[in-house]
Amino acid sequence: MLKRCSTWNTFFISFTYICGMSKPLAKYTCEDHLVTGEKFQLIPNPEFGYLETLPRPSTDQLGRYYQSDEYISHTDNNEGLINIIYQQVKKYMLGRKRNLIKKVHPSASTVLDYGTGTGDFLKAIQTHYETVGIEPNDKARHIAKTKGLHIHEDRTTLHDSKFDVITMWHVLEHIPDLHDTISFLENHINPGGNLILALPNYKSYDAQKYQDLWAGFDVPRHLWHFDKSSITNLFESTSLSVVQILPMIFDAFYVSLLSEKYKGNKNPLFDAIRTGIRSNMSAMQTGEYSSLIYILKKGK
Repeated sequence: MLKRCSTWNTFFISFTYICGMSKPLAKYTCEDHLVTGEKFQLIPNPEFGYLETLPRPSTDQLGRYYQSDEYISHTDNNEGLINIIYQQVKKYMLGRKRNLIKKVHPSASTVLDYGTGTGDFLKAIQTHYETVGIEPNDKARHIAKTKGLHIHEDRTTLHDSKFDVITMWHVLEHIPDLHDTISFLENHINPGGNLILALPNYKSYDAQKYQDLWAGFDVPRHLWHFDKSSITNLFESTSLSVVQILPMIFDAFYVSLLSEKYKGNKNPLFDAIRTGIRSNMSAMQTGEYSSLIYILKKGK
């Protein structure tokens, strides 16, 4: 049965798609600004409401889109303005993330970080919890292991392990097998446990301003593009439900800085700061921050 959609536009796309009258219309056509310069379309999914990156690279092809020294999540690079800002904000946010877990699940003892990158988050919490990470990228996983962390290459080696908290900090949008991953998350969280997702929000002010140049789309590394309603829809049939949504204030500034760079702005800092401020001020009224943290809880 067709779900009721939030707008007439989405309803029309869903109707024509299901009835075979036409293919869904692209929301945006975006360029891979990091590696290849290739173009991809963002197509609304009629059932869940997220945007899909098409054509979607195969699992074997995906790796080449991460092969750049500028892909900062897989390095500890601290050179250049953007990298310096990223690393400083990351250090500040590590403490915030640790405190968030304590607040959300005070009795938690085990934490799985899915998509752990170079491992700084796990390093920051490992004295408080029994920690495990998953990181498929060889380079990032090697860096994480040098920090004394327990990291798996993929989820298959976790078998029946269950955790009090699973975190995915800007990771779900990268996962090729989205629905299988959601099943994995549901099955590997203890009853009463929590899933914490951090995701870009394509309904934010900065996303609407930059449109196809919005760095939060980051095609084709980001295969899916979410808003609040699509996350609710995705988990509707699971035992996990959204109990809280929190803002990520700094993301508006960082994403705007990259977006200004994609625009060709040679001096992007001032314009990025101005847009970041406007985005956060707008979000105080709408709730549509550049990135959002979703706290989900599993029923007992």
